[in-house]
Amino acid sequence: MNPGENQSEAELLALLRWQIEAGADEAIGEAAADHFVAAAISSPLQATPKRSFSFAQASVKGRVREGISPGDTDNQIAQIAPQNVTTPLGPPPHPSPFLGDGETPASAREIAAACHDLASLRQALERFQGCGLKATAKHTVFADGNPKAKVMLVGEAPGREEDIQGLPFVGRSGQLLDRMLAAIGLDRTQVYISNILPWRPPGNRTPTSGEIAVCLPFIERHIVLAQPDILVLLGGISAKALLDTNEGIVRLRGRWKIYRSGERQIPALPSFHPAYLLRQPAQKRQTWQDMLALRVRIDSLNVKLIG
Repeated sequence: MNPGENQSEAELLALLRWQIEAGADEAIGEAAADHFVAAAISSPLQATPKRSFSFAQASVKGRVREGISPGDTDNQIAQIAPQNVTTPLGPPPHPSPFLGDGETPASAREIAAACHDLASLRQALERFQGCGLKATAKHTVFADGNPKAKVMLVGEAPGREEDIQGLPFVGRSGQLLDRMLAAIGLDRTQVYISNILPWRPPGNRTPTSGEIAVCLPFIERHIVLAQPDILVLLGGISAKALLDTNEGIVRLRGRWKIYRSGERQIPALPSFHPAYLLRQPAQKRQTWQDMLALRVRIDSLNVKLIG
């Protein structure tokens, strides 16, 4: 049965929700491709001697298209099918995370180091072509909140809503983060928020080590330029990348660390990412302890929230 055939509206909506939860939240390509026939065209069995019944013939049995019948030979299929098949998309021309010629984590560090304020850093990221994630993202997600704030939160990567709006933490996890901050008397006018990666990984997948490495110099420079007095590292990717450790977030969370930013030593508190708390609400109790620890540190250091 074809999708949509004899299905109710509720069933179709349920199927759509399942696809979105699986990460298939965007339609790519303007025309459908029949991969069964495409597989028959590219099958290595085309080069084999003619036989009475081949796997290529079996692959099209029951999937008859105009001009193709189950009894046709492999060669007949190869001659007819190209006139009726949309060519499927091939692999991307640059399978590595580095799209630009010669752009690597080392060159990213040079580009970031040349930025002397947040505006120039943002412009450098907008021009940068060294990370493959940029090719599939809608926006470069730079930061939100108050750039003069002395508490800086660093998450992992933008999600779907963040990619659409071009701001970090604006989806469901962002709404939870706002409630977490409000519980200790803070809001976005009193903190500064960014991410390790400024571009959304497709389907919200986990970023690769190469993607993290090429983006890391930019967030490191971001911290240097923002000059926070306290860092909150939300999620394992953020904590492990900035603290240069292999420890997981379960072991790291709630334990104050020192992040070295040039000659400065900044207290850094790893905690669970709000998106993780949406999946594991039982961990909110521990995160509440982390938020209380953050409030105590702010008060004990007499941190002026806005510099």
